[in-house]
Amino acid sequence: MALKPFLKLCAAAAALATAGFAAGQSDYPTKPIRLIVPLAPGSVTDAVLRSAAQELQPRLGQPIVIDNRPGASGIVGTDACAKAPADGYTVCAVYLASMSINPHTVARLPYDPDRDLAPIGKLFYVTEVLFVPANLPVANLAELRAYAARNPTQVNFGTLGEGSLQELFVAWLNSEWKTSIAGIPYKGGGPISSAIASGELQAGMMGVGNFVGLMQGNKVRALAVSAEQRSPLLPHVPTMKEAGLGGFSSHVWWGLAAPAGTPAAAINRLNTEFNRLLREPRFAEFLQSRYLVPAGGTAQEFASFLKADREQAASLVKLAAQKSAR
Repeated sequence: MALKPFLKLCAAAAALATAGFAAGQSDYPTKPIRLIVPLAPGSVTDAVLRSAAQELQPRLGQPIVIDNRPGASGIVGTDACAKAPADGYTVCAVYLASMSINPHTVARLPYDPDRDLAPIGKLFYVTEVLFVPANLPVANLAELRAYAARNPTQVNFGTLGEGSLQELFVAWLNSEWKTSIAGIPYKGGGPISSAIASGELQAGMMGVGNFVGLMQGNKVRALAVSAEQRSPLLPHVPTMKEAGLGGFSSHVWWGLAAPAGTPAAAINRLNTEFNRLLREPRFAEFLQSRYLVPAGGTAQEFASFLKADREQAASLVKLAAQKSAR
């Protein structure tokens, strides 16, 4: 065969292959999507993602199946996601600890947030509050400090494991207060909130959504909001700074990611559908009822955010280490 006809044949074949690939991608998804949640069932994040999965099933034409993989400050679930096939049918919920803090606190992190995961989009911010059991004889942070000083071995603080934001906070708090509060690891906000309500834990700082029913039932007491300003949903609860404990600022967020190499068509489709859902007034109200603030944005914007957030987390980790070393 002459060279020119042969090249034309190759070009035609390539065009057909590309068209076939594009058509196949535009049909995404053609089977159920697994969404790994690195927390135990019952947390506010788990509940919101389950609701989102139900809302998105008719739009995607396929179910989103929640796969809870709790443990080790998000490492178990995030690593499972990073090592899954990059075919668009496994995604995972990621957050401050799994993407920003762990790289600075875990010596042998089994995944690399930049190399092994592809950002899909930011979902929401979490309003975090420091809670204590309602029957603990403290009404504010000053009284909690005094109680911890009088009972040096009797104040346990719920965390999400070694290197988690809560563990960093406990180390920083003990340095500030000269106390011996112990960080006790749990597998999610749901178990932590239940442990505080029962008195198994004496304190914890988690998303308010985990405590809504417990607050209504007067089982827990909110002492301070971990934010620069008071939450309009809890206007009577002071910020940490107002309560006399400034210097440790954090803003917990959640987003979606997929294994690196996941087709752009899958990432774009999921980003589009989740953004649409976050903009819907009814779903926004649902988030607000759980003290969450919708975020959204493009995958590229989320990637830029992650880079900046990881740098900020490095400063937070350094601050906690300096405080605990004193």
